[in-house]
Amino acid sequence: MPIKKGNKVKVDYTGKLKDGTVFDSSQHGSHSHPLEFEVGAGQVIEGFDEAVMGMEKGEEKEVTIAPEQAYGEKDPSLQREVPKNKMPKGIDVKPGMILGMNLPDGQQMQATVSAVTDSTVTIDMNHPLAGKTLIFLLKVVDYS
Repeated sequence: MPIKKGNKVKVDYTGKLKDGTVFDSSQHGSHSHPLEFEVGAGQVIEGFDEAVMGMEKGEEKEVTIAPEQAYGEKDPSLQREVPKNKMPKGIDVKPGMILGMNLPDGQQMQATVSAVTDSTVTIDMNHPLAGKTLIFLLKVVDYS
């Protein structure tokens, strides 16, 4: 029976960018187990959710997910230039570095340092995969 909205699924996956760079996998690192989620419940990106619908146990496929169905396009309003003296003391801030940012409501989010000058640091609060087309190799391990 094909997977439908509401099913609980276990999926092995490898996520790559167009250039072949692997950005995540269920079989390596801290995620070395199948991804478990409820289909259609908004627990994964929209394109991933839609890709597993209709699949069967043991089925494998490759899907390409546009930014609109993944992490969205990059939002320029989420880039900020901050005075360098507002950065945490004792940290040599460099482009590419990931910083934890405290939001006014008490939540934390990650920001990527995109540029550093003598007096400022430009931080990007977009998701690191925003604006990117994602390619997933999927295999349905189990579902109920």
